[in-house]
Order: sequence, then structure tokens, then C-alpha cells
Amino acid sequence: MSVAILGHGRFGRALGTLLSQASIPYRAYDPVAEVPPNVRAASLTELVDGAELVVVAVPVPLLRDALETLKPRLVPGQIVVDVGSVKVRPIAVLQSVCGDTIPWVGTHPLFGPVSLALAERPLRVVVCPSPRHPDATRRVRSFYEDIGCEVIEQTAESHDQVMAHTHALTFFVAKGMLDAGSGLEVPFSPPSFQAISRTIDTVRSDAGHLFAAIQKENPFAADARQHLIDTLAAIHRDLEHVQDDPSAQDTERLSIPALGDRSPELRETRDHIDVLDRQIVDLLARRAELALRAAKAKAELGHPVLDTTRESTMLEARRGWAELAELDPRGVEEVFRAIIRLSRRGQARR
Repeated sequence: MSVAILGHGRFGRALGTLLSQASIPYRAYDPVAEVPPNVRAASLTELVDGAELVVVAVPVPLLRDALETLKPRLVPGQIVVDVGSVKVRPIAVLQSVCGDTIPWVGTHPLFGPVSLALAERPLRVVVCPSPRHPDATRRVRSFYEDIGCEVIEQTAESHDQVMAHTHALTFFVAKGMLDAGSGLEVPFSPPSFQAISRTIDTVRSDAGHLFAAIQKENPFAADARQHLIDTLAAIHRDLEHVQDDPSAQDTERLSIPALGDRSPELRETRDHIDVLDRQIVDLLARRAELALRAAKAKAELGHPVLDTTRESTMLEARRGWAELAELDPRGVEEVFRAIIRLSRRGQARR
């Protein structure tokens, strides 16, 4: 399937990377952003000429104008796809402009440039099936699977409801904490805050520029924000009541629910170990992907894949990390030697 990408911003570039890795030919057009010469289309007409799939990777508020500009240049059989992080309103625009004559499908890739740079897997994408264009939905699903994505089908409404209470609220809380200067640049912090800090960093690096669009374009975001604000205000009032009246008993609202009956010490510990082991496997998969990229880069430079100096230096550094963590340096070295062997086997299979 040949692909045309309108818009070569952060996501357009990320999608282009996946297409290149999957050996899928594509062209891109963007009157503002830089596009590599080998995939650059000189005009919209050249962009869509012969393309089976046209990906409109523009900000949601610009979607209608982009589709109306594209429409006269499209021919029967071409499929139009949007990649916005909200779905109800973009799908309404797709239906309004493309209608029944131009096949279209609404999608939301749940990954971005940072996800690809970190080799995170699996890459997931939400596809909202188009009842008017079932064959286009099937082909778009197949396309995303071909570039290594796990596909989740949802209606536009259910997608936006989930995103309002997850994506939008995460951005809302991150924005509030950043603007309040909460805990930034502190010399120490508890693990609970460190987890929140990592979330804030992810929001800032991956898609912080989307904050306004995520909040304004999702029809369920305002209610989700207001519900959170009302809940926090109620907790705040309860805390003030307890502080003003030392004799007042803590209410049920002021306790954070425990894990419940399923958490005797051994079972809880095993649950945590299972979670960590799953994370270790995911990290190994990401490391293997990065090792493949390094091998490819070496091949392009004409360098040998095996670099004994680099390997020796790397193992020495890992032994140092082990000592700082009060782990057995020799045992940690053995683990990393096994990881290196795993990476080499993966490179051999490719």
C-alpha cells in the first residue's frame, strides 16, 4: 500500500519512520515543516497521485480545511484517514466533507515520536469502524498491523469518553502542577512524586503542544475536568474541617482505598514481582529494537557489528551501577552478557 502523508510535523515524521522500517513507500507534503527530499511531494496533487491511503496528519482544528482542499484531487478507491487524538468531531468532519463517495476512517495512534525513540512496544492504535465504508476499515486495520501496531476498535463516542478521563485529565493535572511549580527542580522527592514527575515529563516531551486541542475538541473533556475539580474541592473541604476541629473523626473520604482481600503480604509481593518481570521483558524487547537500529547504523557506516571495546566499556559501567545498587557486580555482568547474546541472535535472524 502506497501512502501519502499530509502534514510532516511530529506525528507525520514518526509515521514516516514506521513506514520506512516496514518498507512501505510514502510521500509527504507540508508547506511549513521540512520534509526529506527523497519523500517530498512538490504539491498536493503530486502527493495524492497514485496513493492508496491518504493520512491527514494536521491539527484537529485544521482538518476541515485540509479535507476540502484535498477532496478535488482524490480519485475513487483512495482512503482518507485522520490521526487526531479525539474522534467525535473529526469523524463528523470526515462524514461532512468526504461523505459516501470518498472512503474514510477515523483513527487515533496511541504513540508518538518519544514512543518510537524509546522503542516502546506494543504500539497501539484505535480505529473507529466506518459503517459506510467497511472495506476501508478493514484495509486501514491491515495497514496499521503491517507497520507493527496493535489495533483496538472503538466507537468515536466511547473513544472520546475514555480519553476524557485518561488522556485529557492527565494533561490537565500535568498542566496544573507545572503552572503551580509543584515539586519542580527539588533535590529529593518520594517515590510517589517521582512517578507523577515521569508522567509530567512524558506529557511535556511527547505531546505537550496538544494540550488545548485535547481539552477543547473532546466533547467529554469539560465534564471530566469539572468532576475532578469538584471531587478535589470536596476533599479539600473535608481536610480543612478536620484541621479546624481536632476532635473531628477522619471521614471515609480521607482514606485511600487499600488493595483489599487480595493482598496478604506474600501474594502482594508476588504480584509486584510479576509486574516487574513483565516490565523487564518489555524493556528487553525495546533494547533489542535499539540494538537492531545500532547494527543498521554500523552497516551504513561500514563498521563491524562486533565492537569489543564498546562491549567491555559497557559491561564495566554495568558493574559500577550494580555496586551502587548494592547488587553482586559479577551476577549483574552475567545478566548483561546474556542480554547481549539475545540481541545478537535477534540481529542474526534479521
